[in-house]
Order: sequence, then structure tokens, then C-alpha cells
Amino acid sequence: MRARDIMEPLQDSLRPGDTLKDAVNRMRVAKRGESRFGVKGILVLDEKGDLVGMVSIKDILKAIIPHYMTMTNLGEFTWDGMLEEMSRKVEGRKVSEIMTADVITVDEDAPLMEVADLIVKHNLQRVPVTGKDGKPVGIIYVRDLYYAIVKALLEKED
Repeated sequence: MRARDIMEPLQDSLRPGDTLKDAVNRMRVAKRGESRFGVKGILVLDEKGDLVGMVSIKDILKAIIPHYMTMTNLGEFTWDGMLEEMSRKVEGRKVSEIMTADVITVDEDAPLMEVADLIVKHNLQRVPVTGKDGKPVGIIYVRDLYYAIVKALLEKED
């Protein structure tokens, strides 16, 4: 089997100029195959359709939650309502500011073992699939790869 055999065709994407709020909303309403849930990561394409990045739930959380916090008076500090307040403060940030720009991709003709190798080596949850022209045509989620393994293990041999 090849990457194209198990990939989810590209259905939705973001642009670098979209806001964090746009990203959250698009990820919430985008559906993955038969799933009723939104996606956990979405590709960012430029105006030519070239892949320039990816936004995941982790990227959004990193934008909302500062990697450090300085508190001069801990007596006035409270966690109550902090996530909501921090979310509103960053909702206008551009996708280009929060996205992962160095995205590992795989060619649509790549064998599934290559996809598995990339997922394991780089601890990935999803891998964009590119076509002959180098533009993204789909995405493989770690679960898609798992289902291919399940099928191979449970399929009856003739």
C-alpha cells in the first residue's frame, strides 16, 4: 500500500493571514472522514496552494498559555478565568505567527512503511501528503496508519 491509499483527501485549510479565532473555528467545524468531531490539526496554504505550515491544537495552546509567567505579587494571582482571558487576548493573532512552519511531508507514492517511519521518528500525529507537483493533496493521521496495520493483521489469508 501507498500513502495515497490511506490518506484523507485535503478538504479544508487555513491561510497565513487568518486569525487564531478563524483557526479554532475552522478546526471545530472541519470534519475528518466519517468523524463527527473537528480536526486536531489543519494545513496552512499560501495563495498558490503551496504548504507553508500547519496549525495544531498544541500550537493554539502555546499561543494562549505563555511559556513563562512573571508574578510580582503572588497574593493577587488567580487561575480563575485566566484561560478565557488569555484566549480573548490572542484571538486576533495571525496563523503565520503560531503555525509550525517546518512541516514534514510524504509523497503520495510513498510506501506505508516510510509513513510509519516518519510518524515514529518525529512523534507525529499527522503527515501531509503531497502530489506530483509538490502541493498537498491529503493528510494521513496516525489513526489511519493504525487502521492499515489492523487490516493487515486481521485480514484472512487465502
